[in-house]
Amino acid sequence: MDAIKAGIIGCGNISQAYFDAIKQLHDMNVVACADINMDAARAKAEKNGVDALSVDALLARDDIEVVVNLTLPQTHAEVNRQILNAGKHAHCEKPFAVTREDGLEVLALARSKGLRVGCAPDTFLGGGHQTVRKLIDDGAIGRPVSGTAFFATPGHERWHPNPGFYYLKGGGPVFDMGPYYITTLVNLLGPVAEVTSMNTRKADARIATSEMANGQVLPVEVDTHSTALLRFESGAVITMVLSFDIWKHTNHNIEIHGTDGSISVPDPNFFKGPVMIAEGGADWREVPITHPYLGNMRGLGPTDLAAATRTGRPHRCSGELAYHVLDVMHAIDDATARKGYVSVTSRCDRPAPMRADLKEGYLD
Repeated sequence: MDAIKAGIIGCGNISQAYFDAIKQLHDMNVVACADINMDAARAKAEKNGVDALSVDALLARDDIEVVVNLTLPQTHAEVNRQILNAGKHAHCEKPFAVTREDGLEVLALARSKGLRVGCAPDTFLGGGHQTVRKLIDDGAIGRPVSGTAFFATPGHERWHPNPGFYYLKGGGPVFDMGPYYITTLVNLLGPVAEVTSMNTRKADARIATSEMANGQVLPVEVDTHSTALLRFESGAVITMVLSFDIWKHTNHNIEIHGTDGSISVPDPNFFKGPVMIAEGGADWREVPITHPYLGNMRGLGPTDLAAATRTGRPHRCSGELAYHVLDVMHAIDDATARKGYVSVTSRCDRPAPMRADLKEGYLD
């Protein structure tokens, strides 16, 4: 069966990783790209052997069935609506939307048109995280009870060429890195039921030191440090720290502790391991990776969506999963504002696990 044709809207910093990954997969083929900056679109098109188009022209192409939305977070929902209204399936970078209302509107629009919508991150589809998923599903640590999740950095203004949006509404560590951590945890433990948190920020403005933005004053509209407690519907409780205010730390990315052991989960920003497990009172040991896709495979998610349209199965990086993660992130901010516990009203299914015997390049 021929690969589904796709387009990419947004030719910025992350787009080349999508081009590179999708070239390695058999179910989808990028044929065009677009950007409000046509010079950026033409440069990316020339590098990848695709057509450079305006956004309107890309959405008007009858042969394109899936559009990957790599625009800034503040425009994700608006561009998703444009894609869906053009009669095409949409997959966007994280977060799914800035507001709950926008996220719900996108889900409703997709349902009304019989189209699919999906969202990053897709790192949980990688071999490292799927190995952990299988271990937990197989009962290697018993029933998950508790755990920790840590992301901490001094801030993206040290390296990003255009870091200002990280500190505006829709940015901050919760909305920037929260999708990686919360999505990974939902994949492993199921949906979140309740949240409490304390957030803070170290300054109301920051100074960029990256080469291209050096000296720029960056207004800070959002909290830049969050300490949250997440209680999952399964009963597990996770302590999660997400911060742009920490210089150095020695905490592991994610650890999950069960009735019979503990497991150390790979960095959710990447696809590969290592995976460590401590069963009972035994010492930590590294576990062999059991599943494929260990490289920088950003593009697995939209390609899985494309493949799912052929078979009718659910796609793994679903809009419902992404909306639940968005709802949890807002609940973290709400809990800080209310100084209490916030129930998470949305729910989603755990994504189907990946098969361990897949050949590289295939998703079914």
